[in-house]
Amino acid sequence: MGDLGRLLKESWSLVEEHQDKVAGYFYARLFLSHPDLRELFPVHMDVQRSRLLGAIVTAVQTLEDPEKFDEYLRSLGRDHRKFHVEPEHYEVVGGALIEAMREYAGEQWSVEYDQAWADAYAVIASKMIQGAEADSNPPYWYAEVVAHERRAKDIAVFTVQPMQPLEFRAGQYVSVECPRIQPRLWRTYSVANAPRRDNTLEFHVRSIGAGWVSSALVRRLEVGDMIRLAAPMGTMNLDRRSTRDTVFVAGGTGLAPIKSLLEELTRYNRTRWVHLFFGARNREDLYDLAELNRLAARYPWLSVVTACSDDPTFPGEQGNISEVVARYGPWSEHDFFVSGSGPMVKDTLKTLAELQVPSIRIKYDSFTDF
Repeated sequence: MGDLGRLLKESWSLVEEHQDKVAGYFYARLFLSHPDLRELFPVHMDVQRSRLLGAIVTAVQTLEDPEKFDEYLRSLGRDHRKFHVEPEHYEVVGGALIEAMREYAGEQWSVEYDQAWADAYAVIASKMIQGAEADSNPPYWYAEVVAHERRAKDIAVFTVQPMQPLEFRAGQYVSVECPRIQPRLWRTYSVANAPRRDNTLEFHVRSIGAGWVSSALVRRLEVGDMIRLAAPMGTMNLDRRSTRDTVFVAGGTGLAPIKSLLEELTRYNRTRWVHLFFGARNREDLYDLAELNRLAARYPWLSVVTACSDDPTFPGEQGNISEVVARYGPWSEHDFFVSGSGPMVKDTLKTLAELQVPSIRIKYDSFTDF
């Protein structure tokens, strides 16, 4: 690790346990010094605070991987166009961020740490600005809801029609805002289909507790509503050059990007066996099982295994989906795609490591709905 990476990680360790306070201080300084910036952010800042810190940690952790670091920040810059961020805002944000960390690191903070973060942030800002400036697309797309169906008590599947074409790759995700119900609140959701001729996009959403956006999308969104979609992000894509058989592991609405990749495979696959493991708490949460069974009946190369972790009467597999995957195999020669909640993805990655599946053959997407 270079000196810059070492200094960044050392200094971050000083404030890591105070992340919420650091974020709160950062936003307080930002809005006090530049009140005009407040209108760029959502009314409810609880999730926004954690996302800021998440972006910082990701940037720091990928600093030693130039290619990944570059693409992540350029994508982040493109995505932030939806907030109407201008180049001059970056300097203001950087100053408030370093001041917040200095405040909570206390006496252990050093001039070297200050300079390291200034240097790193300059690179981060530069790449984000470059990503934004290189994007010829609009900051966001308006899309009309053309279908909305409740598949379970807290799960909805809906389809939107963008007002102009939105290019994306199977497996990617977009930020979604519903201006009528929750203006200025954006949440990321995977597109559940591969690109289609009619340009429609399908989304699978679970309402989590009192989630501001997920609850609105499940319970209040209606056909005819207009939503906004930001630039596609994510690299959980198929490699058409690979000849290895494929395993998809999906938990709950983590099925969405898996469904997108599966739809892409139906258009060209003739030689690869595909195994789909779909897990949920109970049978009601296996909300798209009828469609998966239809696909398996139509395409001989596809097999579907379902499991419930909290439904003893379910006739299929029992247990967490990672445990179920371990009962099958061997898997060491397969490509893996994993999508679901944070704990589900973590458990599955641990299981695959124990099964000696090379990490280079695993792509995953971990998400949390709010």
